[in-house]
Amino acid sequence: MNTVWLVVLVFICVGVGLWLASFIVEALRRPPEAPKRLSWAPNIAINYLTVNGNRLRYIRTGQGPIVVLLHTLRTQLDLFEKIVPGLAKHFTIYALDYPGHGYSDIPQARYDAEFFARSVEGFLDVLDLREVTLCGVSIGATIALIMAGRHNARVARVVAVNPYDYASGRGMARSSLLGRLITATSEIPVLGETVMRLRNFIIMRAVLQGGVADPRSIPPELLKEMYEVGNRRGHCRAFISLLRNAGSWEAATAVYRNIRVSVCLVWGDKDWARAGERQHDRSLLAGVQTATIENGGHFLPLDRPRELQEVIVRFASP
Repeated sequence: MNTVWLVVLVFICVGVGLWLASFIVEALRRPPEAPKRLSWAPNIAINYLTVNGNRLRYIRTGQGPIVVLLHTLRTQLDLFEKIVPGLAKHFTIYALDYPGHGYSDIPQARYDAEFFARSVEGFLDVLDLREVTLCGVSIGATIALIMAGRHNARVARVVAVNPYDYASGRGMARSSLLGRLITATSEIPVLGETVMRLRNFIIMRAVLQGGVADPRSIPPELLKEMYEVGNRRGHCRAFISLLRNAGSWEAATAVYRNIRVSVCLVWGDKDWARAGERQHDRSLLAGVQTATIENGGHFLPLDRPRELQEVIVRFASP
C-alpha cells in the first residue's frame, strides 16, 4: 500500500472513530432538571402552557401595558434576567422559551422562521394577550417583525433589537472563529451532527462571549445553565435544524414592508450586523424609530441592560 492510500485509510478510520465516539459522548451527557425557581428572581413563578402541541416554559411579572420578550437563538428567557425586574415596574412582562430552547419541549420539526413565528403567535393566542409590545433580540426581533408584517391584531408595537435577518442567517459566524467553524460545519451532513455532539463548554462560551462587547457581562451561572440545557435529548438535533434553515430569517424581510405598527430598531454599535445590513432594515420600514447603544454587542440585554431598558420604557410606555 502506498503512502497516499495509507493516509486516506488513516483519515477515514479517524473520521469513523470520531463519528462513533460522538454518539457515546452524547449518550453520556446528563440532561438538567428544569428549575422550580429562577435563580435571579425566585419570587417570579415559572409557568408552562401548551402551544401547537408543545409545552412551553414562560414567566409573567409586573403590572401595566403588556411587553413580551423574545430571546435569541440558542438562549432562553433568562437572557433577560438583567432587565425584567426594572421593566416590571412599568409593564406586565412575559418571557418564554421557544420550542427547542431552554426548558420547553423539543419537537421533531423544521426549525425555520415560520416555525418560530407560529409558536409565538400561538403563545399570544393561548394567553389571549392584546395590545402587545413585542420586544425581541436577534431572531426574536425578526419574529416580532414577521408578526407585525402579517398584521397580527395582537401586536401594537415592536422593539426589534439587533435583528438577525442578514448574511443568509449566518451572522453567528461573525461571533468568533469557533462560531464560524460551527456555522460552516453545520451545513455538512454527518459532519455537522458529529461536531455538535462533540461540543463542549469552552466552544459554547467562546461563541456566546463573541456576542457581547464585554465578556464579563454574561453571568457565569447563565453560561453554565445554557450549556447544560444543550444536554437535553433532542436539543442537538433542533439546533442543527435551526442552523440549516438559517436562510429563512433573511427571506422573512419580505414582509417588513407590510408593517403598519410603530417600530423601534435598536442596535448595539458592536453588533454583528454591518452598516449596509442595518440600513436595509431601515429602508423597509416607513417611519421607523432607531437607536444605537454604544459599547453594546449582539446580546444587548446582558451587555447594556440599563440603556436597553431605557429605550424600551421610552418607546413602549403609553
